[in-house]
Formats: sequence, structure tokens, C-alpha cells
Amino acid sequence: MIVGMFCYGIGLGILAPMNAVYMRDAIGLGKVQIASVFSIALLINMIVTLGVGFVSDRIKRKKALPIAASASAMLGLAIYMNAAGYGLTLTGMALIVGPSGLIMGQLFAMARNHFMNEAADFFEMAQIWLRSTLSVGFFAGLLVGANVYLVADFRGILIGNFLGYACLLAMLLVYKERGDAPPAAGTSRGEPFSVFMLVALLLLSCGDALRGLYLPLVVVQLFGKPQLMSYLWSIQAVFELLFMTLAGYWAAKYGSKRVIRIASLFAVFVYAVYTLSPPLAVFFAVQPLYSFYVSVLFGVAMGYVQRMFHTRIGFGSSLYVVLTQTASLVGYLLPFLVPGYSPAIFVIPAVLVAAALALMWIAQTLERRAKARSGAMSA
Repeated sequence: MIVGMFCYGIGLGILAPMNAVYMRDAIGLGKVQIASVFSIALLINMIVTLGVGFVSDRIKRKKALPIAASASAMLGLAIYMNAAGYGLTLTGMALIVGPSGLIMGQLFAMARNHFMNEAADFFEMAQIWLRSTLSVGFFAGLLVGANVYLVADFRGILIGNFLGYACLLAMLLVYKERGDAPPAAGTSRGEPFSVFMLVALLLLSCGDALRGLYLPLVVVQLFGKPQLMSYLWSIQAVFELLFMTLAGYWAAKYGSKRVIRIASLFAVFVYAVYTLSPPLAVFFAVQPLYSFYVSVLFGVAMGYVQRMFHTRIGFGSSLYVVLTQTASLVGYLLPFLVPGYSPAIFVIPAVLVAAALALMWIAQTLERRAKARSGAMSA
């Protein structure tokens, strides 16, 4: 599982900073076309992931799902790297992104089953470490991608992404999946269900998705070098490795919601800095703050959503993936409020995160009142 996640992270890291730039510069797509390709592919992804999430907990052997998703991604990449227009680009991305939600959600569900059989009291921290492995692979992929681009241009980047999925497929084929785990109710601390918190996490993910798509385009516009984004994201990934375990420890000690709120304040500050079109050194300097935010968003927040549905871990994992996918869909469309690729785009994620903080405050207030009423009734 760890090797497979590492390979998956490498594939993502090689392509992620260059994807939108490749569509614009190599294929020749416009802003509307780029956003529509990502949006349609993600819409398909959301439908597939949520549909599988409803039945995931009744599927005893989940390995076939990420295997099928990996094979589909490889086919999609073969089409994508030979695309010369909008139609083939959309077809390739639909095959790559459409079933990809089955990879993360089901890998974490499989890991949960493994650790619930082997070390039940340890499985939540183990899942954070599994997520950290993705960051290690992503970091390695960023460095590989930046250097491959200098030697082999965009085609080398796409071949590297293809090999990442191929390695993941190979690891899944040899992985021996554990059977159903014991019920988690006795070992997993549940969280109260909160629509406000789910919407807040959706808004946080919207901001991150918008940054992920448009920061490469803004950096290229400001500094003219596509490979800078790979170096910039590699700095972020390095600090993610440092913060992922710490964030999990702090969440266990001080509470997930408190850690999420603090990380969100860091994100607002970073987005505000981006809007000022700062020198390149400042972009690098604020990455550690954003790394902490990402560590919390993809580690602590994922565990928080899973604990809302701690007796249906497969559904909880899929729901979290759908939240991030919905966020990406919204994040791709909102920047049409700002013309071109101006740094002013980052006002939008700053507002989204501020709204999320307000919703988290409402959720905390309601939870306190519910506890007070419950205490009064028991007295």
C-alpha cells in the first residue's frame, strides 16, 4: 500500500504543476476550454465516486476498484498525450480523472481494514502516515517533473505520469488485501454530524482547488518559467512531510476543529499575499504556512469526516473525496469573475476561507448549545 501510494504521488507530482499550462501552450486551449475540461471530468468523477461510496461498505474486496481506475487513467493518458484539440483532450481527461476518486477513497478504506485487523487503536494515525507517503511521492514527482520538462518538454511529463499509474497498478496487482475489519465503533472516536462543518470543509477545499489550478498560470505570467511551479510546490511538499504527523498529533490533543481553524487563518494570509503580486522569493517564503494548511486539509479534515461516519468508513472516505471534487469543480468556475490570470483571482479563495471560518464558528456554537441542553436534561 505504501509503495503504491508513493508511486501514485510521483505520477501526480510530475503532471500537476504543468497540466493547465500544457493545455494552454501545447494544445492551444483557451481559458473557458481549460476550465470546461477540468469541470466535466470532475463531474464524472463525482458521480462515479459517490455512487461507489454508497455500496463500498458492502463490497468485501475493494482492490478491483482502484485497479480499474488505474487502467482507465493509463488509457486516458495515452489519448491525452496525443490530443491536438478540445475533443481528444476532454476524452483523455475524462478517462484519467473520471474514475480516479476510486483510488484515494478505496486505498484508505483498504488501509483501514488492514490496520483494524493488525492495530485497531492505531489506524487513524496510520492513515495520516499513508497520506504523508502520498506527499513524499508528490514531492519526488515535482522534482522529477521540473527536470524532465527541461530535457523532454511536456511529452516527458506525460510519460512520467503514465509510469506512475503503471507502477500503482503493478503494486495493486501483487497486494494481498485483508478481509472485512472488525466494527470500528469500539475503537474509533466518533464526531457529531454537522452540515455546517461539511460545507465549511467544502469551501476550504474550493479555495485550495482554485489555487492549484490558477497559481501555475499566474506564476508563469509573472515570471515566464513553467518549471518554477514544480520547485515552488516541492517546497510546499517538503514542509507537508514535516507537518502531517504534527497536525495529526495536535488534532488528537487539542481537537480537530481547533487545528482546522488555525490552519484556515494561515491560508487567508497566504492568499492575501498572492494578490499583491509579490517577488518570487515571497512566493517561496509563504509556502511553509500553506503546507501546514494542506496538511490539515488532507490529513486532519479527512479523519474528521471519516469519524462522522465511523461505522461506515468506506462511505466516509468516498464522501470526503466527493467534497474535494465538488470543491475543485466550483474552484475552476469561480475565477471567471476575474478577467485573465491576474493575481486578483486569489481574493476569491480568501473570501471562501473566511466564510468557512464563519461556518465553523456557527457549528461550534450549535454544538456547545446542544451539549448544554443535554447536560441540563440529564441533571
